[in-house]
Amino acid sequence: MTLHNITAADAARLLDDLTAIVSRAAAAVLAAKTGGLDPRRKPDSSPVTAADEAAEAVIIEGVSRLAPGLAIVSEEAAGRIPPARLGSSFFLVDPLDGTRELLAGFDEFTVNLALIDAGRPILGIIAAPARGLIWRGAEGSAAERLRIAAGAPAGATRERSRIWPRALPSKGLVAVVSRFHLDHQTEALLARLGPVERVASGSSIKLCWIAEGSADLYPRLAPVREWDLAAGHAIVAAAGGTVTTPTGQPQLYGAIAAGFLVPGFMAWGDPSAAARLGPSLRPA
Repeated sequence: MTLHNITAADAARLLDDLTAIVSRAAAAVLAAKTGGLDPRRKPDSSPVTAADEAAEAVIIEGVSRLAPGLAIVSEEAAGRIPPARLGSSFFLVDPLDGTRELLAGFDEFTVNLALIDAGRPILGIIAAPARGLIWRGAEGSAAERLRIAAGAPAGATRERSRIWPRALPSKGLVAVVSRFHLDHQTEALLARLGPVERVASGSSIKLCWIAEGSADLYPRLAPVREWDLAAGHAIVAAAGGTVTTPTGQPQLYGAIAAGFLVPGFMAWGDPSAAARLGPSLRPA
């Protein structure tokens, strides 16, 4: 399955069906949050909770029924048993991005789902369960933000808004950065930009802010996993922004041998700013 060989109506139906799955996963996160998170540490010392596992179960069950035969690479499952191979099209899933934020009492945690085709993210959906919001976008269509109750289908949205990035301002540049993972290289990059407002947050919600024009730049020169980035990448691209490697190359997905590790990335709302400023910010 790709978005290149189906009708526009079928593509819209697929996006709605996947949105409903992500919405149900968001509801599972909130239910687990109320019922008890049971936090533990994974072998890499990162936290995992009952909410991560509940959301992953909902997504894997729903996507497996909707798109049988397509591989699903999901953070918790891939950590246990990495896939041996992938087809040209597959799903990347982070059932709960921002587990640290959830445990610390912040409301920025997200549920992420992306459809990858030939290495490119062609569809992405991100839910912020505690905020009642879903951002989504697909190649060839506009990006949008839905205000919707967790668990509700896309047709039950209370508010639907098309989103797009803003042009880079002459002053008042806004950069979003990681609350818990801000590294020295990224700090040095931001210093080269001159005066810039920093907004610290956890999770992929930062990419949604780029897509909707609330921020201009999200630089990250520290490693991250593909499932943390792919859905937001698709939404930023659908909105009109760009996400590249730190050296300005296309960011591709499906690196099994590298453990789905992304060494770093640059997300820009304004592609012309990426072309103009990007080269001066690239690592030596």
